[in-house]
Amino acid sequence: MINVTKTYLPNKEKYKQYVDEIYANGWVTNNGPLVQMLEKRLAEYLEVKNVVLVANGTAALEIAYRTLDIKGFAITTPFSFVATTSSLVTNGILPIYADIDPRTLNIDPDNIEPLITPHTSAIVPVHVFGNACEVEVIDAIAKSHGLKVIYDAAHAFGVKYKGKSLLNYGDISTLSFHATKLFHTIEGGALIINDDRLVEKARYLINFGIKNAESIPELGINAKMNEFEAAMGLCMLDEMEEILLRRKNVYERYEKGLDGVVEFQCKNPDATKNYSYFPVIFKNELQMLKVKKALNDAQIFPRRYFFPSLDSLSYIEPKQYCPISRDVSNRILALPMYPELSEIEQVEILNIIKKVL
Repeated sequence: MINVTKTYLPNKEKYKQYVDEIYANGWVTNNGPLVQMLEKRLAEYLEVKNVVLVANGTAALEIAYRTLDIKGFAITTPFSFVATTSSLVTNGILPIYADIDPRTLNIDPDNIEPLITPHTSAIVPVHVFGNACEVEVIDAIAKSHGLKVIYDAAHAFGVKYKGKSLLNYGDISTLSFHATKLFHTIEGGALIINDDRLVEKARYLINFGIKNAESIPELGINAKMNEFEAAMGLCMLDEMEEILLRRKNVYERYEKGLDGVVEFQCKNPDATKNYSYFPVIFKNELQMLKVKKALNDAQIFPRRYFFPSLDSLSYIEPKQYCPISRDVSNRILALPMYPELSEIEQVEILNIIKKVL
């Protein structure tokens, strides 16, 4: 069986060494030494000022909204994982969808400004599949209207834009460190925040809103990362060079094998790739479904990623319609993508796709 992704597990002995440390000091959560170490190392690796680790990527988004006091409406993309929308809704913020660019699959900046109203407080774009948004244009729109920008960068770990970390754009960028991600901590996530005052606020919001032993100034949640997860992250960081190299090889074999056969996502020319996903777009939904069935019959399981388009969710009111997102959502498949995927397995995938088409 070949699934769309597979969790990368780093050196077991090194992980055991960290576990021994946890057992020795008895500190398993509440901003332990390994969490502190991982925050410092990630800030250096990602070339950002502040990293605040949290329990998962959804919590990172929720804490970002609370930290920035987002209320009313937030303009976002309909083409993303459901957490981008659900995290808004659960915090009483109404998602207003701006349709996507059919080439980049990111939110189209031209669609943002017409949607801004007095009730709009934020823009929540997504670097879809790690592809950098038009960050300068989006930030300019936000500044001209006094809006906050939270970038959902769940897929954009390590991506650079014009030689600098993509994560430094916006008021806050959030990351997901789920087990299937390029870099993971089993479960986990992070907020990238440049403003030190906001960092302080985010830190007590992830701890029930408790600022100190005698002060609870905000409504918070329990969003802390534990020491066992931080230990996994530290082990992963040590192997990132090897992980990226192997992913790059898989990515480029797909790219070469399917050139001219299917449509690829158009990548931002000013940004680097992190080889986190390999989505392909077919001519129509019927063609995509035929390919998916043929792969499934061979015990190969790509994923309709992202499907359905979020503007079609039943719990979003008022109803909105984003034709480009819906069209792309109906025709796209994310192919199996992980470091251990062998060349032989990839050849089988490529041959099945070409045979069907």
